[in-house]
Amino acid sequence: MINTVGQIMLYVNNQAEAVNFWTEKVGFSVISEEDNGQGMKWIEIAPTKGAETSIILHNKELIAKMQPELNLGTPSLMFFTDNLDKLYENLSNNNITVGEIVDMPSGRVFNFADSEENYFAVMEKSK
Repeated sequence: MINTVGQIMLYVNNQAEAVNFWTEKVGFSVISEEDNGQGMKWIEIAPTKGAETSIILHNKELIAKMQPELNLGTPSLMFFTDNLDKLYENLSNNNITVGEIVDMPSGRVFNFADSEENYFAVMEKSK
């Protein structure tokens, strides 16, 4: 039985730029980097070292050639934070496109875009 989400594959046009965005601007850490020696490289990132779920940054063009049947669209991800206002301010100060903070029945939320204009959402959730 499945009991956790382990990794999310995120297919990007520029892996170096994506790593820079997620680590330098959003505050994630690189957990591991793998290179099969044949041009296939992937980078595992996560909000913290011990996070249950991580994101794997893959080269979109290479994956499209290897597996043309794969859906390479950006997944709709919802991140959680316990301090939405501070995160919103930090992302804004890092010149990240952020949407308005919206009150939803489940909590306050806003979206932000990465350097490839993929949008992700963040919801305020207390631990």
